[in-house]
Amino acid sequence: MPIDLAALPDDPGILRDLVSHAEHENAGLRSVNDDLRAEIDKLHLLIAKLQRHRFGQRSEQMDPDQLALALEDLEQAEAAGDEAAQAGTADGQTRERKRRQRNLGALPDSLPQVEVVVDLEEKQCACCGSALHQVGETVSRMLDFVPASFRVKVIRRPRYACASCDGPPVQAPAPPRPIDGGMASEALVAHVLVSKFADHLPLYRQAQIYERHGIRLDRSTLGDWVGRACWWLRPLYDRILSHVMAQEKIFADDTTLPVLDPGRGRTKTGRLWCYAVDDRPWCGSAPPAVAFVYATDRKGERPAAHLSSFRGILQVDGYAGFGKVVKARADDALALAFCWTHARRGFHEFHQATQSPIAAEALARIARLYAIEAEIRGQSAEHRLAVRRERSRPEIEAMHTWLDEQLPRISKGSELAKAMRYVLRHWEGLTRFLDDGRIELDTNTVEREIRRIPLGRKNALFAGNDTGAEHWALMATLIGSAKLSGVEPLAWLTEILERIVAGHTKANEIDTLLPWNWKTQAALPAAA
Repeated sequence: MPIDLAALPDDPGILRDLVSHAEHENAGLRSVNDDLRAEIDKLHLLIAKLQRHRFGQRSEQMDPDQLALALEDLEQAEAAGDEAAQAGTADGQTRERKRRQRNLGALPDSLPQVEVVVDLEEKQCACCGSALHQVGETVSRMLDFVPASFRVKVIRRPRYACASCDGPPVQAPAPPRPIDGGMASEALVAHVLVSKFADHLPLYRQAQIYERHGIRLDRSTLGDWVGRACWWLRPLYDRILSHVMAQEKIFADDTTLPVLDPGRGRTKTGRLWCYAVDDRPWCGSAPPAVAFVYATDRKGERPAAHLSSFRGILQVDGYAGFGKVVKARADDALALAFCWTHARRGFHEFHQATQSPIAAEALARIARLYAIEAEIRGQSAEHRLAVRRERSRPEIEAMHTWLDEQLPRISKGSELAKAMRYVLRHWEGLTRFLDDGRIELDTNTVEREIRRIPLGRKNALFAGNDTGAEHWALMATLIGSAKLSGVEPLAWLTEILERIVAGHTKANEIDTLLPWNWKTQAALPAAA
């Protein structure tokens, strides 16, 4: 209620009561205003999230693939404009081509070469009629393409009989096939696997491609090949999974995988749990690898079962199930390191929606940590640890003091306060990198491996059943580990299928087929 300044009482006590009452009301109004502002900021942030979910990118940075698509269109338009301008040149004028600055790439010497000679029809001088003699030549190289072709692999096994006795005929035993009674060679089966799980081509699309070449293959036939190939490759998958779990530090995350639920007319939401190891940022000796494990849900007992034999540091996001895994362990052999990318995300989203200076300050402080990490990436764990103790620890301590000072000044219900509480709640795991040079600042290693799953999911929509989902996990493991090792998946899968089908399945022989070992062996003949 407003106070009439012209009718104020003369009694000092009454005046003090009026002032005290007014201050109390103003405090109440400020509290209400703070709550309303927090609610408005929350709604702005929610709208921004929904708009980004519906129309834009969900990550903090633009997807490089999406940016590449836009650049491709610009380059195409520029090239078309150049050709149109050159085509409009008047007859009789030299069409001077615009030299464009671009990386044309290099043609590897290993490619087969086909020579095309463009020669004069008449090799006589136009002036005197004498015969011309060659004084040199101009050579240019173009990258050509021969469409993929099929061939029939005919296996002949001569049968022999003895002319001196009545013994039965003899012949060499038939070589093993990846598909008993089938017509697919190991190379063709490997091509189907890579096309489906690396190039994200569903089997029905592959069948359409084959039909253009005159080869009629039912989708069910291709599915049968995939299932049988996955059975052959299961020992290699198990070996890669055990390799990952035997390391002292791994990354973990999960993603959804829709799976057809027969009888219900819809899909159920399965999960692909991803475990990765990559010690290259700190010069570790373990070969990089990734292992996917399918589960029907996201219950905490799933990662607990997967990690039952693991001892070391598990770097994860803030999923509470991983914390339960640690609490369920009777020993102290498992410790969690958390991800600064996930800690940063709340501040980034709030800043995008509200331009908050406090959120901007938080982002700047986290950016300084990443700047230090960029300088020491690829150094030894000991060197990284020394630099972190000298430069990162003061930043971390100052950040904790700053968060403690700012949090009480912010409405408890605001998204900014939630982002701050997230950081403080996970502080021990977020700062564990200060005491171990092997730990990364984030889980981007496993995030990059998981990114391939949504690409395949977008094309295939869902797995046909739980077994199909397990095959998805198996092939994502093999192809992902091959790429981490710098191995071309098609050549690798072709050879290992040949060797596994031929009976090379003992433990020591399986180890030679692992992508990091296969890469070394493949390089030996060239080095010799």
